[in-house]
Amino acid sequence: MNIGITCYPTYGGSGIVATELGLELATRGHHVHFISYANPIRLDPGIPRIHYHEVEVSTYPLFQYPPYSLALASRMADVAECYELDLLHVHYAIPHSISALLAQQILAPRRRLPFITTLHGTDITLVGSDASYFPITKFSIEQSDGVTAISEYLRDRTAEVFGVTREIRVVENFVNCEIYRPDTAKMGAAAYAPGGEKLLLHLSNFRPVKRVADCVRILAEVRKSVPAHLLMAGDGPDRGAAEHLARELKVDRHITFLGKQNHVERLIPLAHVLLMPSELESFGLAALEAMACGVVPVTTRVGGVPELITHGEDGFLEAVGDIAAQAARVVSLLTDENMHNRMAMAGRWNASARFCTEKIIPRYEQYYEDVLKAAR
Repeated sequence: MNIGITCYPTYGGSGIVATELGLELATRGHHVHFISYANPIRLDPGIPRIHYHEVEVSTYPLFQYPPYSLALASRMADVAECYELDLLHVHYAIPHSISALLAQQILAPRRRLPFITTLHGTDITLVGSDASYFPITKFSIEQSDGVTAISEYLRDRTAEVFGVTREIRVVENFVNCEIYRPDTAKMGAAAYAPGGEKLLLHLSNFRPVKRVADCVRILAEVRKSVPAHLLMAGDGPDRGAAEHLARELKVDRHITFLGKQNHVERLIPLAHVLLMPSELESFGLAALEAMACGVVPVTTRVGGVPELITHGEDGFLEAVGDIAAQAARVVSLLTDENMHNRMAMAGRWNASARFCTEKIIPRYEQYYEDVLKAAR
């Protein structure tokens, strides 16, 4: 198939999943055309059957804000016609679904261009539920030729908030278990922890919903019992506050802020525990990637996370904001090697058996075929 993919080319989960999906589809023989305002962060150049089409937004004195969604729709229609795309697959509803609908209507006199919308989380729970965007989000979902959600939680939440009665197919996030794999020797960890401290890891876009300051507080509690060092990978609006808190709690020497990382598959296996203290997660991609690497996640019991993690078996789920409970779980993992090894192995098995690319990508391919068949 010739597939057009549009996503935000940033460090959010929706962009990462869309990019990884495109890469996996390309390895399976499909031609994938990324259409966005910048090259997606995990998209290395020169990969066979991967094509990138930049959306250029013209500046004009009349426009206070550049009309990206209109430029995107025009580019989608142009790429679809020039490269004979079979369908568009857009990730994150706003504004990508509406742009895809406009592109479909532009081409309607000449051909039918189906589009699929994948809902990722904040496009429903935060942006879409805002009164300013509610009607357009609901409309875009209802007009899509196909809709998928990354968890049962998000599917049910979408139906509840927007009153959507159409089918929303759940296709969970995935991980390439050949690329994301354990490193029991923790080669390279000494570069961050020369004294042999155990490494904790947090990976996110540092937005308020991720509660990155809680990671700093957890580390401060953990270090009362166990030598540990925290790696903070990513960047965003709450980084400055987290750095300030680290100095205030006098743990700044025990935290490394790494900034944005393009190859987290090399970083994750160095850690023993992943911290994910989020206010809300519709799935928890970072936790899945950690589990595939044999890193045990300590997370909050929110959203779709319980669909991924079984408490006490392959990770721990605690209440949002309960620093003491989360820190206690980390300490237990760092001081009980048998427990850590058992849970690390269980996490790796869970990732491989349920969420590896071989399990998930064919479900997307089947959905593409279902949508194309219905559109004929």
